[in-house]
Amino acid sequence: MEQLVMVLLFVAFLQNRIMDLRKAVACLCLQSAIIAGACLISGFANGSGLHSVLPGLLTILVKVCLIPYALFRLVGKLTDERELVADINTNYSTALSAFFLMLSYVLVDKMLPGIGDRDIMASSMGLILIGLVLIVMRSRAIMQIIGLMTMENGIYLLGLAMTEGLPTVIELGIFFDVLVAVLVLVILTNRLNVSFMTTDTNVLRRLKG
Repeated sequence: MEQLVMVLLFVAFLQNRIMDLRKAVACLCLQSAIIAGACLISGFANGSGLHSVLPGLLTILVKVCLIPYALFRLVGKLTDERELVADINTNYSTALSAFFLMLSYVLVDKMLPGIGDRDIMASSMGLILIGLVLIVMRSRAIMQIIGLMTMENGIYLLGLAMTEGLPTVIELGIFFDVLVAVLVLVILTNRLNVSFMTTDTNVLRRLKG
């Protein structure tokens, strides 16, 4: 499990360096696939039956298949498939992500000393903060959606480490909420592109009275 988490963090850091939107969506797909693998490993280790593998299967269906498919279709409608921020922003976001990861380890060591899942807990908190960095420091709406999904993956991994599985009804509700939220964001981003011929969220400042 720890090896998967390290790969997950590497992919999250890689997202800070990527300017091409298609590659960013592909990284999100890979990130979600790693989360699905962690779910399946945890499920097989802590139980048996459908309930133990259902979170992993739902993650594959919703986060690896449906959401990336919707994002890829949205990117295909754009005339420019690259992020608009300067290269220096990627350096700042990478440095912030590294700082937040170190901060996550410090917080876990202070708040939960001697915990067995230290790396998983700290990495999931770091993933949440890395997603926040992407939302704040990127201007494309698609990159902000990817940041939101990164945060959600971190929250889900944190819940998986702390609870070792939630009731099936709650898991179904979580995945349905995430799917609906992302689809609504995709629709709004498409409308933004149609209205302003760009998905740069900075143009929304024009709507100020």
